[in-house]
Amino acid sequence: MFNVRVYGILINDEKQVLVSDEYIRGNYYTKFPGGGLEFGEGTRECLKREFKEEMDLDVRVGEHLYTTDFFQMSAFNPQHQIISIYYFAHPLEAIKAPLRQNPFEFDEKQMAVYHDKQETETFRFINRELFSAESVTLPIDKVVAELVKKCL
Repeated sequence: MFNVRVYGILINDEKQVLVSDEYIRGNYYTKFPGGGLEFGEGTRECLKREFKEEMDLDVRVGEHLYTTDFFQMSAFNPQHQIISIYYFAHPLEAIKAPLRQNPFEFDEKQMAVYHDKQETETFRFINRELFSAESVTLPIDKVVAELVKKCL
């Protein structure tokens, strides 16, 4: 079984990289914004939907950066193979979602969401000098982080 994920690389004018800090099923993850492809949608549509759902942000999906080219088993379901597709994302409006300074800086509203869904997330920018593969948690994201670092 394949699990297709679509992620956005959003770099602001200061050359900072947007990441999502997530608390899922008792574990902490730092990853690129995005999520699962739904049946009937294209990958670019998926990324636009994910940014709208997660950040209430309209984006233009730009150039394709990377698609997984190695086997990666899902951390949540060993019966699933993960295929991740990464695009550059460009905001079409100012970011309204709260941006944090520190990793996993969840507020009360976000923790209330966690108790309902068993997951929550928050967002922050990482300065280009500090951004690296170690900035993100997931194995495929680490590969992409190295590619992004070359763009900064």
